Amino acid sequence: MTARWGRRSRGPLAGFVAALVLVAGCMVGGGVDESGPEQPGPGQPQRSAAPPGADRTRADGSTSVDEFKEDFAVAVEKAELYWEAQFRSSGRKFQPIRRVVPYQREGEVSCGEQALPRNNAVYCSAGDFIAYDVNWSVAAFRQVGDAFLFYLLGHEYAHGVQVRLGIRYNFTIQQELQADCMAGAYLGGSIKAQQLTLEEGDLEEFREGLLAVGDDPDQPWFAEGAHGTAEQRTDYFFRGYESGLAACNLG
Repeated sequence: MTARWGRRSRGPLAGFVAALVLVAGCMVGGGVDESGPEQPGPGQPQRSAAPPGADRTRADGSTSVDEFKEDFAVAVEKAELYWEAQFRSSGRKFQPIRRVVPYQREGEVSCGEQALPRNNAVYCSAGDFIAYDVNWSVAAFRQVGDAFLFYLLGHEYAHGVQVRLGIRYNFTIQQELQADCMAGAYLGGSIKAQQLTLEEGDLEEFREGLLAVGDDPDQPWFAEGAHGTAEQRTDYFFRGYESGLAACNLG
């Protein structure tokens, strides 16, 4: 993918994502543990991180690790272009997120004193970096499709923008739903600016993916770590996608 979404989802999307996404989309405080091994640069996950024996998993054999790396690099690039333009239009200088860190093992990367678990993607505020489990991300990319990857990066990047704007809510769910809205604004705005190309079926893939990553219906909305129900997350994402940042209550 250069700047297009074209690979279609294969297999039972909702079941896969519901089982796979544990706490993806979270923002955590603290600083990066700098004692760990040197990490690849932004958008350059290690090729060796692919799940063993699974170079390709789709029936049409269209999704490789190289394609994952290419799409992830594009997602980071387009997020930086989008937010730089938004800050510039409001007379502010934009500072991109310091780095994007792929990891493979639990505890390989820490945010402050908190070791990051597997099957996760987070924005660490004090360290100003995004970290993601590359094995999990590649697996999701192969099974779900590239739209999920762009949404995931967009959501985490939105948390970095919230920090830059000084936005901090009392409840986690407020922070997370706004990040969903901002991710939608980034994707919708990038398509309108012809930075990304929307192809047939992509919106349906977003809707199905968002329905799969909502909180358990029994979880209280005020619980620490709450992200919102499937319906709420879908609603907020498409508010941003259709109406831009004006729908995201940035103040």
